[in-house]
Amino acid sequence: MSAAEAGGVFRRARGRTLDAFLSEKEREWKGPFYFIQGADPQFGLMKAWSTGDSDSGGDEWGQEIRLTEQAVEAINKLKPKPKFFVLCGDLIHAMPGVTAVFSGHYHRNAGGTYQNLDMVVSSAIGCQLGQDTHGLRVVVVTAKKIIHRYYSLDELSEKGIEADLMGLMEEE
Repeated sequence: MSAAEAGGVFRRARGRTLDAFLSEKEREWKGPFYFIQGADPQFGLMKAWSTGDSDSGGDEWGQEIRLTEQAVEAINKLKPKPKFFVLCGDLIHAMPGVTAVFSGHYHRNAGGTYQNLDMVVSSAIGCQLGQDTHGLRVVVVTAKKIIHRYYSLDELSEKGIEADLMGLMEEE
């Protein structure tokens, strides 16, 4: 089914601008606005810093979670509301239970492992800078493992998710 058949409309960027997500009111300059930028919640750093063990002491995130919730609550109370909120910097310091990090922006599939942490880079839906096809990564998370597989858009559309991945979700 095409996007048009699904009720969608294709939009093209003009002058490096894509207005597909803007309401009719927001497409033209209407005056000043503001947004909120936050940085470095770095879950785990507060305990690591307090214990002096910045390499392995950041296994508790409670303080940072409370502060992040406080930040969101404060932003939600603002009048007028900000146009948007962007969070930059280090999101986590220590990774209790995290065994894989998924990212993109490289426009090709890549990855590696460092100290039992998998770094998985998924290629783009759009422009390819390597040999990979336009696609998506399916990630199945169970209590014991994380399994992922990259599918071309054609493959995913025609065949769907393979039976072995679907079966992993039924095991739980």
